[in-house]
Amino acid sequence: MSADRFNLHATAIVVDGTGIVFTGPSGSGKSELAFSFLTEAERCGLPAALIADDQIFVYRQDETIMAERPETIAGLLELRGSGIISVKSVTRAALHFAVTTVLSPENPRLPEENETMAFPCGGQLPLLRIPLSSLTPYGKFAALAHNLLKANRS
Repeated sequence: MSADRFNLHATAIVVDGTGIVFTGPSGSGKSELAFSFLTEAERCGLPAALIADDQIFVYRQDETIMAERPETIAGLLELRGSGIISVKSVTRAALHFAVTTVLSPENPRLPEENETMAFPCGGQLPLLRIPLSSLTPYGKFAALAHNLLKANRS
């Protein structure tokens, strides 16, 4: 593992081999959205697990951005105002996408093309905006990610 390991205030999950990090300020719904992704993916029969909630260690392994959980919070996810729950978790996984719930009146109706999130350890990930109010947030993510990957292959 790289010595350039950073503690990032974020939540990270893995769904069917795709690592997703949820970013935004405290109270923006990162954990809630991650939980929605996990439950929706499981209902679709996809393997899904938490890497870590609220804080993750991020580092580079060759060209891959990795997320690792602090063992003290393994398998714990906070649902603000409801409590802390135990969920299936993994120790670490590669990250492929960043998701933010942060939307504001200044945001255009359609976000900029090819938005990315840069990491302190180097590298960047495609950034997708998924409102917390989405009825099927993982479905929306899957459609956007698919279109992004398809466009990048062209």
